[in-house]
Amino acid sequence: MTASMRPFHPSDLPGMYRVCLQTGAAGQDATSLYRDPDLLGHVYCGPYPVADPDLSLVVVDAQGVGGYVVATADTTAFDAWCERAWWPALRARLALRDDPGDGTEDHVLVERIHHPDPSPAPPDAPAHLHIDLLPRLQGQGWGRRLIEGLADRLRDRGVPAVHLGVDARNTRAIAFYEHLGFRRDTTYPWGHRLTLPLS
Repeated sequence: MTASMRPFHPSDLPGMYRVCLQTGAAGQDATSLYRDPDLLGHVYCGPYPVADPDLSLVVVDAQGVGGYVVATADTTAFDAWCERAWWPALRARLALRDDPGDGTEDHVLVERIHHPDPSPAPPDAPAHLHIDLLPRLQGQGWGRRLIEGLADRLRDRGVPAVHLGVDARNTRAIAFYEHLGFRRDTTYPWGHRLTLPLS
């Protein structure tokens, strides 16, 4: 089976969570950083296709889901939806915890689930996205196709631009985004916010 891109289906979610984990350390495998392998997916992947499945696309090959893009057209409305419909069940199940001192990062994401601190969207780029692609599918044009497929869907909704955050250590991803036309908007201690005009 050759790889192909298609719209999200609910059965894709476990595979998307695996991809999220295996790319979750500035593009590298984060499996060793989390005792709970689903935490990264709960924060950076899962709520998007649940809230707005039409803005999620996946790349699938013989090994299953190998990449995806997820997005929201309206960051402010999405944050409000998460507070109402996504975080409460996770908060009830995941108690706040101290740093165990063993190098794992579960406590950081659980803190984020209980006390999210979302960055406001740029006024001219209300949409935002997350994209992840496993190494076996990188360098084959799938990242570009995922971004272009999402951009078309956002344009159909009249969205003027989309933004994303990228870790400063992930220099390969930064170069990829800038090659596609993303521009650096804001720099933070952890990395950069980039925006892509859609019109």
